This record gives sequence, C-alpha cells and structure tokens, in this order.
Amino acid sequence: MQALTREILDRLIGFDTVSSNPNMALMDYVTGLLASHGIEAALIPDPAGGKANLYASTGPGSGVMLSGHTDVVPVEGQAWSRAPFQLTEAEGRLYGRGTADMKGFCAAAIAAMIAASRRSLKTPLHLALSYDEEIGCMGVRSLVTMLEAAPHRPRFCIVGEPTGMQVATGHKGKVALRATCIGREGHSALAPLALNALHLAAEFIQALRAEQAEIAAHGLKDGDYDVPYTTVHVGKMQGGVQVNIVPNKATLDFEIRSLAGDDAGQIIERLRARAAQIVAGYPDFPEAAIVIERLWDYPGLGTPSDAQVVNFVKSLSGANGTIKVAFGTEGGLFDARLGIPTVICGPGSMAQGHKPDEYVTLEQMGRCEAMLAKLIDRLEAGL
Repeated sequence: MQALTREILDRLIGFDTVSSNPNMALMDYVTGLLASHGIEAALIPDPAGGKANLYASTGPGSGVMLSGHTDVVPVEGQAWSRAPFQLTEAEGRLYGRGTADMKGFCAAAIAAMIAASRRSLKTPLHLALSYDEEIGCMGVRSLVTMLEAAPHRPRFCIVGEPTGMQVATGHKGKVALRATCIGREGHSALAPLALNALHLAAEFIQALRAEQAEIAAHGLKDGDYDVPYTTVHVGKMQGGVQVNIVPNKATLDFEIRSLAGDDAGQIIERLRARAAQIVAGYPDFPEAAIVIERLWDYPGLGTPSDAQVVNFVKSLSGANGTIKVAFGTEGGLFDARLGIPTVICGPGSMAQGHKPDEYVTLEQMGRCEAMLAKLIDRLEAGL
C-alpha cells in the first residue's frame, strides 16, 4: 500500500461522517489536497450547507469516473475493540469505520487523481464523491443533476464499493414505502367496539408476506444473486400510546428490492389492492384506511456482462468473470439518468461493512492501487 493512499485513508477515517453528520470538513480536506496538486474540484452543497458532493477532473472531455461515498453507518450499540474513527493496523488489516465501506476505495481514488495529474493523459480521469449514500443514495442526486447539464459526461464509471476486487455488473433496485393504517380509537375495556390500527397493520404485514411467498415461488429468478428473486421486507412498525387505549393509527415502513426484470410499480399496485380488501372487511368503520406512499427509491443496475466497460475493467483488475451484489449503489442512477456504462469494483468485503471492527486488508488495497495504476496507463494511451 502506497504511503500517500495510507495517509489519505488515515485522514478520511478520522472524520466522523455518519450520515446524520456533516461531511464538509472531509470535503474541505479533499479539495485542499487536490488543489495542492493543481486539481480543481467543484463542490455541490446540500441546501443546509453542511454536506456536499465533490466532482473533479484531470482534464476536459469524457473519461473514466471513479465514484465513492463519504458517509458511513453509525457505531452506536456496536462492541468495537478499537477506536472506530482512528485508523489502526494489525495482522495485515486496516481497521476503522468506513475502511471497507468505502473510504478505502475513496483514498485510493484520490491518490490516483493526484498521480494522474502528473501524467499527460489523452483521456481524463474524473472523481465523484457523494454524501448520504447509506440512507438511499440521496446525496448523489444533485451531482447527477449537475452532470446532466454538463457539456461532457464520463464515458465509463467504476463505483468502488467493496467487491473483493471482482467486477460486479448489477444490483437490485429499491423502493422504500410507508403504509399508514387508520382505525378508530377506544378504551381497551371496549376494544371490540373500536378498530385497532395495529391489527390493520398486522393484516397488511400478512399481505406483504403472502406477496413475498408468491414472488419466491413463481416470480422472476436471477441466480447471480444470493437471493435470486425480488424481496419484500418490513423494517419498522409504530403505533399506540399505552396499553389501555385502542390505537387509531399505526405506520409500518417496508421496502421492495427488485430484480432488473421486475416492475416494482406492479407489486405496489397489487399491495394497494390487497390493502383495499383488508379495509373493505370493516364496513362499520368508514374512516378505516391503509394508505401506501413511496418514500424514496433508486434504480437497479444491470450492465450486460459483455459490455465494453465490463471488459475494460476486467482487463484492469485481472478478474475472469463477473458477479452481482446484494447491496445498492449510486451506479444505478449513473446508468439510468446519465446513460453512463457502470460497473462496481472495489477493495474489501461488504461482509465486514456495517459491523464492529470493520476492516479492509492491505492485500485488497494493494490490488485496488494496481488496478488504478493500470487505468492511468490506459488513460495516458487514450484508452
């Protein structure tokens, strides 16, 4: 692992950029570092000014974009044996929150930008760093909007999420939704005369489970995924004030992670129809309702395995085949909104992400640096 990459990673880990926190101090460090090597970076701040995306290029034109996110998941409630926001090394591993997901790649990409600035590239290298990826790829959307209006868009994109340096061509799309269940309040001593909103929510959860079972049994399959079908999952349920009050409102948050060939909109319409059937079973309660709303979503990624970008990145990384990953990335937005052919390839394993004592190995970081060094050589030759 090169000294510069390690120095940058040490600094990046030191910034507590949990998604609920600002990332501007990290971005100020990166912009200053790039500026010291003659690389101008544009910041795209959020409305509050505490967070920003970053976009930098080594030159004009359509080149290869390296993309990573700067936010990390929380450490509260996790049993860390090391300081999570301090880089430490032991037995060939680099520990710290975000080392795998995904400041390790970000550090290597920033170092690659600095190395590229010293070369006479025929094709430019671009760097995109975003915020709030961990809460639904929310922050990167303003960067996508900026690129939509730009005179040039990147020719290819490498999203550096941890894949063990394998080339990943796809991930599922995701829709986050909320079901608000409305009943009628009452005293618990007279509970049968009221309509418990939590009971409505429980019935709707059964409908979600039935939909999942139908998809698993008869829906579209893609064996490249660990779970080879579209999934429906309830993650949160709320309702009630205290035990002697029949609650009149309950909410549950759920998600659909869909294969590229599945239409999440059709699944939502089936669930709305099932919600209407549940409510129709309570004719004595005209106020009864189950209202489903979309909270946010991001598209899946489905780059063909024989696409030029796939063969190009395989030639850089030395990978023989391709994989698909279970987690989402900003790559789907780059592909769907900008038409940029995209793959995912980065150091480490997501099996280490979001856990205490998160780490990336020195071996994986070395392989990432080697891939980016080959990329710079190719960009100097004009691809």
